[in-house]
Amino acid sequence: MMNLTNKFVAAILILCLTLLSCKAEVYAASGDQEEQEVRAFLDKLYKQRADILVSRETDGLKELYLHDNKVSKHALHNEVNRTNYLNEWAIKRAIKLVKANSEIRIVRLRTSKDTAKISLVHSLKVDYTYTNKNVPVQSFGIGTEHYLTLKKLDDDWKVHKEWYLDPLDENPNKIAVTDDGTSPSVNYRQQPVDGKKYRRARAVEYANKYAGTAWGAGNNHRYNRKYADYSGKGGDCTNFASQAVGDEKEGGGLPMTGSWRYFAKKGGSEAWIRTDSFYNFLIYSGYGKLLARGHFRDIIAPSAKYPDGAISHIQPGDLIGYIISGSDVDHFSIVVGFDDYGYPLVNSHSADRYRVPFDLGWDQYTKYLLVHIRD
Repeated sequence: MMNLTNKFVAAILILCLTLLSCKAEVYAASGDQEEQEVRAFLDKLYKQRADILVSRETDGLKELYLHDNKVSKHALHNEVNRTNYLNEWAIKRAIKLVKANSEIRIVRLRTSKDTAKISLVHSLKVDYTYTNKNVPVQSFGIGTEHYLTLKKLDDDWKVHKEWYLDPLDENPNKIAVTDDGTSPSVNYRQQPVDGKKYRRARAVEYANKYAGTAWGAGNNHRYNRKYADYSGKGGDCTNFASQAVGDEKEGGGLPMTGSWRYFAKKGGSEAWIRTDSFYNFLIYSGYGKLLARGHFRDIIAPSAKYPDGAISHIQPGDLIGYIISGSDVDHFSIVVGFDDYGYPLVNSHSADRYRVPFDLGWDQYTKYLLVHIRD
């Protein structure tokens, strides 16, 4: 039988446990509420940022950032700049932006007092048409990974800082222009056909399936897990291009060699993952042929060799290299087709692109390498 002292101690313990349980439930409810508030804020933030890509009405965006914080103002400036860049690019290509849709997938969310730290994936769809042609609405997709810190001020969440690799982070005043103020258009737009050596159609299918976080991509917006992801090690664009042209099962099936290959445990060779090494391998191995090298105006203008412009000879399954300055290749994308106007479209990783006009995100100083893959 329990004596009075033991009964008293037991009663106190039960009371303490009850109070602790109630307190934990209050904390849990508070945490859930904060998380819901953060999620609602993020939905609002990315929807509004998508809307202003078309409307250019950026004033309303300011209320979502910290006015007196230098880092926050820098993040806001980036969003205003990318809005201006996309619209100025569209104007110079006789393109009309119609609509932009935004979807986010939160990967990690942690709240502590008045601070929230988030990592998320953003998929953006942009609809457009042309001002000088009767063309149906076209669409392209961009995918980015974001790392944010939010601060709560007067019961409202605000963006404190944000980092992501933005494919539209270029100077709106340095966009290349065409002589007639229109978009480049390829008249001869053949469907990709598998050759004896290179399965061109399969390479395009691979690029569309594994275009990652970009709107429109397949495989539930995931990369091919058969390969390592080099996004945090200098970029995954060349690794992705190598996969598209070389994957034996799903891709173009170009035979791997001693210098250009992927090892299941070690990863890709130098020529498989490094832009300059990959470009040199393509040309010197005979797998690829350089159609043209030059600035935007150089590759779209008529020449003695290409009366209809070098860009008109690019095919789905071919590759485009990008040089920002100097002679080193900085990026690779794979041509996946043309829109209804004839604009060449590309897919890539880092950042993820799906059927994006090939020059979007680059400026007048960018040099292009048009590489035809031999069939």
